Amino acid sequence: MACPIDPAELKKLKIFVDLCAAQPQLLNLPQLSFFKSFIEKLGGKVPEGQPEFGGAQPKPEEAKKEQEKEPEEKKEESDPESDVELDMEGCVEPDNEPEQPMGDASKEPSEDDIDKANELRSKAAAAYSEQNFEDAVKLFTEAIELNPRSALYHAKRGQAYLKLSKPNACIRDCTRALEINPDSATAYKFRGRANRLLGKWEEAAKDLRQACKLDYDEEADEWLKEVTPNAKKIEQHKLKMERRRQEKELRERQERVRKAQEANRKAAEEKARGDGGDGDDGDDFFSGAGGGAGAEDILNAFKDPEVAAALQDIMANPSNIGKYQNNPKVMNLVTKIASQTSQAGGFPGFGGAPGGAGGFPGGFSGAGGFPGAGAGAGGFPGFGGAPTGGPKTTDDLD
Repeated sequence: MACPIDPAELKKLKIFVDLCAAQPQLLNLPQLSFFKSFIEKLGGKVPEGQPEFGGAQPKPEEAKKEQEKEPEEKKEESDPESDVELDMEGCVEPDNEPEQPMGDASKEPSEDDIDKANELRSKAAAAYSEQNFEDAVKLFTEAIELNPRSALYHAKRGQAYLKLSKPNACIRDCTRALEINPDSATAYKFRGRANRLLGKWEEAAKDLRQACKLDYDEEADEWLKEVTPNAKKIEQHKLKMERRRQEKELRERQERVRKAQEANRKAAEEKARGDGGDGDDGDDFFSGAGGGAGAEDILNAFKDPEVAAALQDIMANPSNIGKYQNNPKVMNLVTKIASQTSQAGGFPGFGGAPGGAGGFPGGFSGAGGFPGAGAGAGGFPGFGGAPTGGPKTTDDLD
């Protein structure tokens, strides 16, 4: 019983099945769910995971090389800042100080509130100078509740927190102060110092640099000089990591291109093998006697645009073969094709016409022979064995 599927479609199906065999995860794609269900109904099992587009599965030696690369790449990706040699002297543990009242930002303080807040601020400053930092925090908190719109009160309470080694509380207060007044040099200064105590060198350098820019302060400048070496080391480390990331992306991009090229090459080879046949199909153009090296030579000849165009011209009108009698490239190809098709049953899908074994597409008879085929061979496949010496006119064709 003949197969109801066209041979050309069968070849495409074979290529698809070969691809699935090389990379079965391909069947996990939503578009191929119907085929996956078919495989599973037959008792098969599709491996989990997604396919790797861009090429076939790597060879064992290539996979081994990839595995050797992975530890090095992971090391590069996981290269933390802690690997940078930093001077951590003077840093403290982060504090968990409960957040103190920041006041009602929508409150409009009265003149009486402002006066009372100023009195509390004076008392807080006196407590601070006497190193009663806890009292200073309490007094600044009362002043903030009376006048929550004062950036200075928040910054000064942050300063008192610094003395209590509570840098996180200081950062909260100074950040609030900068929300009220973005140009508060005092808030930048103390927040920069708090970041330094937490080992946040880049943030510390940025804040202290801004404090000196807004209102130069010798103490802030000294603090800035102190954090700059560590901040520069971290900056250089990040630049190195960014450079590694870009290099890795380039390598991955090049690898994707290589895999795509490899996949295209293999697909071309599969197509060439499919077009050339494997000797099992009587309709295959290069199958049967004379295959092998001869078929490969013919395939290579077809890659020449001049030869391919000439063959198309001859296929369109066999009498045009006379144009190419003096072109050895074209005539050599025609001779090889004649040799192949005389034993393989003709050009693919076309029956032989009278006077020849097989035939050129469509089958032609009665045309004259040509050098290389000879009258005894029956002329070019599908041509009659008329005397040699050049093609006859189209009027002589059967």
